[in-house]
Amino acid sequence: MSADVVILTGPPGAGKSTTARVLAATYPASVHLHADDFWHYIVSGATLPYLPESDEQNQVVMGVIRRAAFGYAAGGFTTVIDGIIGPWMLRHFDYLDEAVASVRLHYAVLRPAREETVRRAVGRMAPDALVDEEVVTVLWEQFSDLGRLEGHVIDTTDQEPAETVRVLSDAVAADRLLLDTAARSVPLRSEHRAGGTYRGAISNPDRRGPRSI
Repeated sequence: MSADVVILTGPPGAGKSTTARVLAATYPASVHLHADDFWHYIVSGATLPYLPESDEQNQVVMGVIRRAAFGYAAGGFTTVIDGIIGPWMLRHFDYLDEAVASVRLHYAVLRPAREETVRRAVGRMAPDALVDEEVVTVLWEQFSDLGRLEGHVIDTTDQEPAETVRVLSDAVAADRLLLDTAARSVPLRSEHRAGGTYRGAISNPDRRGPRSI
């Protein structure tokens, strides 16, 4: 019997990785896919994923993540993905071949207030964490208006990690975050079309900067 896939996204500093790891552990058979790892697997020739020229690379990586996630879910493992996967990338999860047609997709956006997001992000100590305030702010703005997907947003501004996990777990269990086929094919507004996974909206990034967000 197949299981579900849960995409957990939002800006840097929103608590995606911590929440995803704990949520996955609540299921009897589960997998946690940390999306950043799939970029780290590129040994040479990688482009920072928030640069405009990274689009082709990011499309490839997202396709790999999708195949891994649905492969695990088709085998009965509830699969939680954490990473920056905006609505503009959901089309990768639109086509389902017969082998994974029964896999359901949940989509959750952790979105603290802008100031809280920046505070959390720039305070991270991991050596490869993205702590550039300009980049973090731009990425937050990309999740600031999700249109008909606003109902998938969880405001974690005042939440402790355990509360975020509880709220998310309850929402998944109640099927409040399920995506139908139409939602997976969200049309892009014109200002969203140019970039890749992160819309390529960073003006002057440090090209030697971190690859983990």
